[in-house]
Amino acid sequence: MINLFEYQNKVSIDDSFDGLEAFLDEIWNKRERYSYFSEQENDKIESQRFLQFIHKSNELKSNKYVGVIHYEGKKINLLPKIFYDANQETSRIAINQMQNHVLWWLSYCRKIKFPNYQTSLGSAKSDFFEVLIYLFSKYTRELLNSSIYQQYEEVNRELSFIKGRLNTQEYINQNLSKGRWHKLNCTYDAFVMDNEFNRIVKYVTNLLFKVTESPDNKKNLREILFILDEVSDERATAEQCAKISFNPMFGEFETVRDYCHLFLTNCVSFDYKNELKLFAFLLPMEYVFEDFIFGFIEKEIDSIKAKSQRGDTHLDVEKNFKLLPDLWLEKDNKSLIADTKYKIVYSDDKDPKKGISQSDIYQMLSYAIRFKVDKIILFYPNTISQEQEQQTEFIIEDKWADDKAFFIKAYQLPIINRLLMKENLQENISLNDLFEATKLQLIDKITSCFPTEFLEKE
Repeated sequence: MINLFEYQNKVSIDDSFDGLEAFLDEIWNKRERYSYFSEQENDKIESQRFLQFIHKSNELKSNKYVGVIHYEGKKINLLPKIFYDANQETSRIAINQMQNHVLWWLSYCRKIKFPNYQTSLGSAKSDFFEVLIYLFSKYTRELLNSSIYQQYEEVNRELSFIKGRLNTQEYINQNLSKGRWHKLNCTYDAFVMDNEFNRIVKYVTNLLFKVTESPDNKKNLREILFILDEVSDERATAEQCAKISFNPMFGEFETVRDYCHLFLTNCVSFDYKNELKLFAFLLPMEYVFEDFIFGFIEKEIDSIKAKSQRGDTHLDVEKNFKLLPDLWLEKDNKSLIADTKYKIVYSDDKDPKKGISQSDIYQMLSYAIRFKVDKIILFYPNTISQEQEQQTEFIIEDKWADDKAFFIKAYQLPIINRLLMKENLQENISLNDLFEATKLQLIDKITSCFPTEFLEKE
């Protein structure tokens, strides 16, 4: 097993990894344009952006994705950079707890569509990806045992009586001309089990069954496949899954759909002669961090109203450059703009900029001018190597507007539970219970971003 942190450490690889880069290049070029892998990537780039292959030294390095890659029996964990500590050896327990952190962040996400359903992590919790499969397989198996989703779909069949619409031309060509006049080609709506949603569920279940190593997961997935045995085997896409909607009677199936969407959006795979050669579940962490903070404020902090990516303002008069701040926050009739930055800051005590990039400050200043606000907040994640969360304030004066001051505050948010990183894994505990203390700390920190003196400065 190989552990790589985003843009941090490198590991030596042997000849058994020779085909990995070619496989990833092929996956990259065939990736769905609907997926997160494409939203901020240049489509003209043909080489993959998942891993860095340093051929001179025969080393491997991680890029910006977090998750897991299975390649011909080998497993590569891609871990968040905020957990990297060059002075500490990464233990198995620490890796498991990092993966639990990612699951907790995902539980608040909205854009990435992490299902609302949560249960205890159970015996499968020792692996981030296995936990996701466990949650999906357990919930789906229990739901399908009590209820099967059926819907009306248009079907074409030969019948001995007319039902729906008679396909006249097809009947003449295929039946009447061949003396099979008693068989009628009809098209009608039928309430069927073999529908698009069930085909998506079966495809995802088959995909996960090939990669899971957990006996419990295999058992649950095998039961799902048994229930859906009569459903056709068809390849599914995230775009198809996103279009599925349910009436209130089938509301419980929304969770299954969200799990399928999560897997289809963030999974890449490569099959050769029906053998799975490569499988990867990858998440872009800057998306996860932004989505987590917005979802957390929306769900946990009633006193703050949050709007995500307000897009009604442009930088230029011709409206060519749209401004999209991550968050518009309101509290007690006072508002400010907040932007999330998944970057490591405050790592060098001698740096007067505290690791905050000049481009981030320029960006925040353009927000302040065009949105007519003078208070801007930058949210950064804390890191495992820093004992305390830091904060900094920058003041910018506008010489064209009688020295009008803009205040930019940068906060490190406590999204890591340091004590948890040293604890053994607990049996049958939910994510909510596991991160209750971290949740309260984060609520206090975000709420404190609205100090009276900061909002009332002139």
